[in-house]
Amino acid sequence: AYDIGLHGVVYQVNKWDPKQFDWTKKLADADYVGPTCQYCHMRGGHHNVQRFGTVYTSMGMSMADRGAPIWKEKRDRWASVCDDCHSPRFARENLQALDEAVKDAGLKYRETFQVAADLVKDGV
Repeated sequence: AYDIGLHGVVYQVNKWDPKQFDWTKKLADADYVGPTCQYCHMRGGHHNVQRFGTVYTSMGMSMADRGAPIWKEKRDRWASVCDDCHSPRFARENLQALDEAVKDAGLKYRETFQVAADLVKDGV
């Protein structure tokens, strides 16, 4: 998702330009033209990249209720990273859009597996 999104495209186009991405600087001291994976997922020097992740698909959680209290801290932390460069409204709206995309993808994923299971059952 990062590679084909706006941030990933900005990174891919500019990553070899030392004026845009000066790799001699520590991440905390850098002023990059766009965020790298590390900027969002390793914020504050944390090496647990999932700390700022939004993916809930492990352990069968793709249809988890993103509004449940258990996710509030994770979602607030995720949105706080976006707030570094964007408005809080922007982060919340994009998080909601991601939730809808995950829900739609989960439905399509299950439909696809059902089609495959039906084909196997039919001897194909």
